[in-house]
Amino acid sequence: MRHSLPLAPQFYVTAPQPCPYLEGRSERKLFTALQGDAAEKLNNALSRQGFRRSQNVLYRPSCAECRACLSARIRVADFAPTRTQKRVQKRNLSLQRTATSPWATEEQFTLFRRYLDSRHATGGMADMDIFEFAAMVEETPIKSRVIEYRDETKPMDQGLDLTAVCLTDVLDDGLSMVYSFYDPDRIKDSLGTYLILDHIEIARKAGLPYVYLGYWVPGSKKMGYKAKFGALEIFKNGEWMDLGNPEDHAEESHPPVIDPISDQVARIDLPHNTKT
Repeated sequence: MRHSLPLAPQFYVTAPQPCPYLEGRSERKLFTALQGDAAEKLNNALSRQGFRRSQNVLYRPSCAECRACLSARIRVADFAPTRTQKRVQKRNLSLQRTATSPWATEEQFTLFRRYLDSRHATGGMADMDIFEFAAMVEETPIKSRVIEYRDETKPMDQGLDLTAVCLTDVLDDGLSMVYSFYDPDRIKDSLGTYLILDHIEIARKAGLPYVYLGYWVPGSKKMGYKAKFGALEIFKNGEWMDLGNPEDHAEESHPPVIDPISDQVARIDLPHNTKT
């Protein structure tokens, strides 16, 4: 079913499918195409309203039985690392960062496959081939960067010196971590945490106020790590608020009263001069 606003992007709803975060639940997404001259403005505006980008699509959860997926971002100016996070930074001092244009390489794909096979072998991306991987990285109508991390202390061995990669969008108010993957053999180095910490530093130096982390899902072990970051905000009930005590949001995974899709679309604040 299609829902739209006059002279505005067209919004659609996906068919229900199994939720990847909460067992026994189904997910449904509200989405729109990201294309044309207004793509940058649309991405900026909708990112501030809980949407995420996947290639040339912007989407936001619109599940019929659950509101657990809450968009999360870190206030860079107020963030201070914990002792544990400082140790993570210290353990990864040998990593050297390089930002490149969104261009996929075989070296990246090799690391990506190792990461999926080890961490997400049964996930929705488990069967991605190199062409689908290239599309994920390269099909972006906005300002995106591939940020690579290499360990300068280890010699290259069949491309395995590439330790971590993050596909990152540059928004007008922050950095959005679209997708990241890393060496699955370095579990003790907490590379996922390190990538977020490093993006906070990148944003701080660039004068950007936020780092967008995607969705935090109360009750999901996969997403629990995000709640460990200070100065974390979530998008809930149409506004950004401090996370506070994570347990206060446990009720979002229970069946709520969901507004009709047409009402949800009508409340989306679109940028000026955005046309179909």
